Amino acid sequence: MKKYSYVGISFIVLLFGIIFVPRIVDRVKGASIVKNDRMSASNPVTNEKLAYLKINGKPKKVADFALLNQDSLLITNYDYKGKVYVAEFFFVNCPTICPKMNQNLVYIQNELKGVADFGIASFTINPEMDTPRVLKKYAENYHITDEDWHLLTGDRNAIYELANKNFNIYAEEAPEVSGGFEHSGFFALIDRDGYIRSRYDAAGNPIIYYRGTVGREEQYNANGEEEQITILLEDIKKLLEEK
Repeated sequence: MKKYSYVGISFIVLLFGIIFVPRIVDRVKGASIVKNDRMSASNPVTNEKLAYLKINGKPKKVADFALLNQDSLLITNYDYKGKVYVAEFFFVNCPTICPKMNQNLVYIQNELKGVADFGIASFTINPEMDTPRVLKKYAENYHITDEDWHLLTGDRNAIYELANKNFNIYAEEAPEVSGGFEHSGFFALIDRDGYIRSRYDAAGNPIIYYRGTVGREEQYNANGEEEQITILLEDIKKLLEEK
């Protein structure tokens, strides 16, 4: 009996090797196992309704602001009332992440061309240098054409308080680093009523912000972080459908 059992087991092992091992090798060669595992582990999932960023249990609403845009027009948070918009913090002479961030936002601008109730707010963290005239030239260089995409400058303290205490998106002067400023590369998504919103991750927690420093064409950056411009665009459309 033992002899026949060993023969049966050997046959099963041989059959497994013939059928399944080549398929596994092919998947490893194509990197599909690594890619699929990373996607299933890190890619946030959308739910029926987007989450609210909550502070002390209350939904976080964007604070009042009043700043000049690239056309020297006074823009306030009320100009975005009734609109879905994306907010970022950047500066014109940024040598690192800002170009990628704004290339990604131009992509979103172009995808939502003609959508009247969508906008973008780009707050400079170097207002002393980034005057309306400088921002106007920057807008031209990046082909920023949406009339509801405002590049905003003004009082330095007001901008930094808006970044660090209201949006909770880090921004600070840092003379020791290239460009002289440090800031996160996140985008905030704001609904029609001025509340910060996001989708949930695979564990059911709000992702809060969207990574703006990885392009759609890259998929992943050198640190293995996945692009989130695709899901940001999906969630903008979801908020636009909310009544």
